[in-house]
Formats: sequence, C-alpha cells, structure tokens
Amino acid sequence: QLLAEGSEHHRLPIANKSLRSLAQIWAIRRLLQTLDPDLLHLRSRLPAWLCWLARPPKRSPRPRWVSTVHGLNSVNAYSAILLRAERIICVSQTSADYLKQHYADCPVERLRVIRRGVDPMEFSADAKRPDPAWRARLQARYPALSGRYLLLLPGRGTRLKGHDSALQLLGRLRAEGVDASLLLLGADQAGRERYLRHLHELASQLNLSGHWQALPMQADVADYYRHADLVLQLSTRPESFGRTVAEALLLGRPVLGWDLGGVGEQLRDAFPSGLVPLGDEGSLLRRASALLADPQIETIDRGRLTTVDRMQQQTLAVYAELLGTPATSR
Repeated sequence: QLLAEGSEHHRLPIANKSLRSLAQIWAIRRLLQTLDPDLLHLRSRLPAWLCWLARPPKRSPRPRWVSTVHGLNSVNAYSAILLRAERIICVSQTSADYLKQHYADCPVERLRVIRRGVDPMEFSADAKRPDPAWRARLQARYPALSGRYLLLLPGRGTRLKGHDSALQLLGRLRAEGVDASLLLLGADQAGRERYLRHLHELASQLNLSGHWQALPMQADVADYYRHADLVLQLSTRPESFGRTVAEALLLGRPVLGWDLGGVGEQLRDAFPSGLVPLGDEGSLLRRASALLADPQIETIDRGRLTTVDRMQQQTLAVYAELLGTPATSR
C-alpha cells in the first residue's frame, strides 16, 4: 500500500531490542544522508535511539524531530529519548500528564495531544447493522454464549486485562436473575495456557460453567462489538489510550470500564455512564445492570472520538507547525 501510494519503504532489522541493532546505525546514517529528509517521526524507543546516534552534525538544521509516545513506558533514560524530539505527540492527555509527572525536565511546550484514531469505515455503526443470523451462528458454535445478554471483554490473556473482575461480574448478574453470557475475546492465547486454566478454575468456583467462553482474537472483531450488549474494559493497570473503548463506542456500543488512565479519559468524554471507580465491584454491578436494562441510558458522544482522518490531519498540522519554526536544540 505504501509503495502504491508513492512512498519509499526502507526495511532494517531493528525489531528486536538487542545490541546487534546498533550495527544499523551506519546504515541509518547513510540513509539520512541520501534522503536528506525534512522531518523524522520516531514512534518507538529503539528506532529513536538508533536515529539519535546516527544523526547529522549539530550544525545541520535537518531533519526536524517528532516523536510519538504510545505507552506509559518505564521511567528511565532509555524511555527519555522520546523527549528529545522538537514535538512530542502524546496519544492521550493521560500520556501527556504521565510525562509531566515523571520527568522533571519534560519540555511541556513541545507536547501535543493527538488521540489514536479509529477507522470509521471498519467501526461504523451506520454502514453495517447487527445481523441476528450472525449472532445465531455464534451461539450455535459456542452454546455457552446463548444468554439473552452478551458481555464482551476484548484483550490478551493476562491478569492485567481484568478477566477475573469480568467473571465475578457475570456471577453477580446471574445471581440477580440476569440471563447473561461472557465472551473473553483474545484470552485464549498461545503460551498462556496456564492463565486460561486459572480462568476455568475461577469460573467453576463461581458456578459459571456453560455461561462463558474464551476465544483467540478474531479478524472480524468489529462484528463481535456489534453483537455485544455491553463491552467491558476492566484493565487494572492504567493504559495510555484504550483502543477497544474507542472502537466499541464508535460502533455505538455501551462500554463499562474503570475510571483509570486513557480508558477513563475516553469514557469521561464520550460516555460518562460507563465510568466506574476503580475496584468498586458494587458500582460495577449496578452500572452493568442499568446499561443492560436500558442501553440508551445516555447517548454516546461519537463526535468526541478521534477518527483516523482527524488523527492524520492533526499530525500533519504538527509537521507544518514544526517546519515553519526555527530549529531548537535537542
């Protein structure tokens, strides 16, 4: 796609964080000399370090430097390389606040908040409506998902994603007579068999056998969102953004999540009814019951969600801003 659209694509073996990646410094230096780019956009720490070590002499005003901080990275000198850029794009206000809190020398005037964008073509509530036949096929294949209400928690197989809380919520809902099922999409993950056994043991203790299902992540994740009555985001560690929240809300599906990090930030903006204080299981149950009983309890403000187009335009605006100003010391 890049080539078809007129880009040049140069590949270097720097995917693994190892000392062998340092051998690419000379290749990057030659590439920079050949291309003489106006601007470099560094989107992770290792490429940023390699480009920093390969940079032209200080007397050269080019290339200008932009970085993107995607995660709430460990606070150390290795992560701090991203703060040397002349403009630092943060994927959420949570991410920007994290940098300001943990780095005393954080150049606040260089920070720009641009939320990650969701593709409205893929996650459109208008382009494709829920198909009862799709859900019927899902329930036929996985009878454990045959409850009247389908709860969906998308996320990889790790305790940090809050699967335990989701199972406990399901148990409490069913104890109150709510005919609900739970799908843990992505929890069935290669190399995480021990964790999956833990989930089965917990579900058995909660008498939930036959009412929940763990699956690998699916390519048609948008269809799973469309047919969920309630999407859960119960990560216990702050996330910088929380992509699943934006995807589900853009599709018009109610999301229930802890008021934490980027997840809380997005819910506060677009769907405050889905916010629950971190760890408050009682409030989680009450809010889940209310949203299942009346999913239209509050209109989702989709205008507060960032689409890919908006993200791209905001990023190009940062480029234009930087290229129109004198170079700063790095």
